[in-house]
Amino acid sequence: MTDIDRATQAVREDRLWRRHLDMAKLGGTARGGVNRQALSPEDAAARNQLMAWARARGFSVSTDAIGNLFVRRAGSDATARPVLSGSHMDSQPTGGRFDGMYGVLAAFEALEALEDAGIATRRPVEAVAWTNEEGSRFQPGAMGSAVFAGHYTLDAMLDVKDWKGVVLRDALTETLAAAPAPGRGERPGFALDGYVEAHIEQGPRLEDAKTTIGVVTGIQGSRRFVVDIVGEEAHAGTTPRAARKDAFVAAVAIAGAMQEATRDADDTLRFTIGRVDVLPGSPNTVPGRVSFTIDMRHPDMEVLDAHEARLRAIVATGAAPCSAGIERVTSVAPTVFDPAVIDLVRDAARRQGLSHMDMPSGAGHDAMHIAALCPTGMIFVPCERGISHNEIENATPADLAAGARVLVEALLRLANR
Repeated sequence: MTDIDRATQAVREDRLWRRHLDMAKLGGTARGGVNRQALSPEDAAARNQLMAWARARGFSVSTDAIGNLFVRRAGSDATARPVLSGSHMDSQPTGGRFDGMYGVLAAFEALEALEDAGIATRRPVEAVAWTNEEGSRFQPGAMGSAVFAGHYTLDAMLDVKDWKGVVLRDALTETLAAAPAPGRGERPGFALDGYVEAHIEQGPRLEDAKTTIGVVTGIQGSRRFVVDIVGEEAHAGTTPRAARKDAFVAAVAIAGAMQEATRDADDTLRFTIGRVDVLPGSPNTVPGRVSFTIDMRHPDMEVLDAHEARLRAIVATGAAPCSAGIERVTSVAPTVFDPAVIDLVRDAARRQGLSHMDMPSGAGHDAMHIAALCPTGMIFVPCERGISHNEIENATPADLAAGARVLVEALLRLANR
């Protein structure tokens, strides 16, 4: 029997499922979900639980200056760059049991499977729990991985405040005091040889296709905009409609034109108007100002460029008799994962006889930052009805274990190359 067979067969579905149930108690909600905000007491409890499991297996633990938590299984070459896998343990306020946490626990299960099978790797293999991926308490999201990769500065992130005015620096100090681990240098970041992140899909494609493994080819790019329309406030009872400069009417026309302009035959482009503000907000006053947000995503930068041009043309021509403008607020380029890691994931699924399909990720993940540092890839498993960021989020023990078996094979190949 090969080392790969021994490692994949050592993945224990029951153990991985039980770990999820245990973690779900930390910040558990009445509806069966999780509210475990970044750098909260619940987050500290989850960190302590992971470290307790790690220490019981003889793995070392450490944390860096932004609070990323690492669990290390040593390799035979102490000087070799490690192979890393993980995700996040923080959640949305009404989040589920698997978003993020599955990636952490699948990585830890991979370490346990390697240990149980008695397999030595040349490179160290580490599991990581990245700090504040969700961004629901402290913004921006994917903070820990972005600081690790050098995309955000540590000092700027430590000064961020949550909605109640709590400074991240203070919350981090409290969390690390409640869940102490040895430090890993004054500044986050160290050399990696590879990174693979497992995650529930958070969409319906795998379940609809009755497919177990998503071979993630990349993460689609995203852009956010604010559209601002200025009209003229007027009395709702006395002003003829023909004489009005109704900002809401203009906003509806612009939004409708945008919806039509962004439709694509293969339904790949994502276009969302998520927030609309109407002023002055009085039932008997013609709205004088409307603003709304746009979230647009696609895996191809050229497609994003073309559709942004269409949005700008619609705003420029569709607001009359009002005036309107559009501002791009953020732009994140698409992430293309390393072909060699994509092949490793695909080959592992094929070798294990698991149904699989190539697909991009519609959501952002920590992997989009780590991809700038080393060969990177992701593994998706189905979630029920594609529902995520919701307390009813669900996945099956068999699918979670299948993803972990693909993960341990990919990590073992990376660690011994």
